[in-house]
Amino acid sequence: QVQLVESGGGSVQAGGSLRLSCAASGYTIRNYSMGWFRQAPGKERDGVAAIYTRGGRLYYADSVKGRFTISQDNAENTLYLQMNSLKPEDTAMYYCAAGPLLHLSYTITTMEELELDYWGQGTQVTVSS
Repeated sequence: QVQLVESGGGSVQAGGSLRLSCAASGYTIRNYSMGWFRQAPGKERDGVAAIYTRGGRLYYADSVKGRFTISQDNAENTLYLQMNSLKPEDTAMYYCAAGPLLHLSYTITTMEELELDYWGQGTQVTVSS
């Protein structure tokens, strides 16, 4: 049974940092595309960052480029999202998700191109000004 469990959320002041974790069980994350999404109250869910090919190709939303870093520890079977220079607009519930890897040559322009079959329950991030 595939499970994704997020942790690491919390409340921080603007400019602070958090590291989110997504512990996977029931499958091996290096064989899957993995991504982080977020949803603020009253807003649509947005893709934040993803690792989506066996070669480790990365995607970042423009709003987080240079501030967030996605990574994975295959030995721990865990996905991470290091979030630095946090802003109040980063406040949201953050979810991790998994789906099939894309071909090595493929480059996504949005995370909607990922077919994500498995989702975690989310972890709340609140950034105060």
